[in-house]
Amino acid sequence: MNRFIDKVVLLTGAGSGIGRACALRLAAEGAKLYCTDIQQGDLDSLVQEISKMGGHVVAARFDVSEPGAAETTVADCVAHYGQLDVVVNMAGILRFANCHETSMEMWSQIIGVNLTGTFMLCKAVLPELLKTQGNIVNAASTASLQGLPWGAAYGASKGGVLALTRSIAVEYAKRGVRANCVCPGDINTNMVQGLSFPADADFDLLSRITSLSGAKGPEVVAGVVAMLASADGCHITGEQIRVDGGTLA
Repeated sequence: MNRFIDKVVLLTGAGSGIGRACALRLAAEGAKLYCTDIQQGDLDSLVQEISKMGGHVVAARFDVSEPGAAETTVADCVAHYGQLDVVVNMAGILRFANCHETSMEMWSQIIGVNLTGTFMLCKAVLPELLKTQGNIVNAASTASLQGLPWGAAYGASKGGVLALTRSIAVEYAKRGVRANCVCPGDINTNMVQGLSFPADADFDLLSRITSLSGAKGPEVVAGVVAMLASADGCHITGEQIRVDGGTLA
């Protein structure tokens, strides 16, 4: 498919996990990519991989939680490509702790990256999307739709992303801009590797966040993101699409 020929996509969290899978999928469909991540080494390897595919890609280090960085990133993307059609917000972090033991530092970091970072980029990019009648795809989570044990901060951040996305969808629908969420669950990515759990964690609770068909790779989410961001999703806005193998069925 070539659904993104002549389309420019700005993608956060592109260095690994779902973000990287999205970058590869969109590049394969002809997108001109402006890929960002906080890890420069991951970006460098992504650029090499997409370049070998014959794709168009520019990469820049970007901390989504840094005030003012979103405006600079959007300006650089538009200066390079001349337009901006799609934003895919995939940058995110996950930490586990008992709610009563969650430090304010942890809370602020998770909210700052997952929610405030998503808001700041949406805010910065909307003037450009109004010009191109473009769209936004944000990363929520099944944690935005059900309780996540030891994930009060993460769940709150993703619930906020879902509410933010719906508000943008309603506010800008008549002006031609769409906004949607994907809600992944039980996806094998580096985000879930090396996680630490509270000492008294009841691991029976993990069955609540386990899919019926087993964990899958990030490419299954990338396919849904590509559909939502393309013309095939032209009549979808304000929606959350679960990619969770039946976890919440």
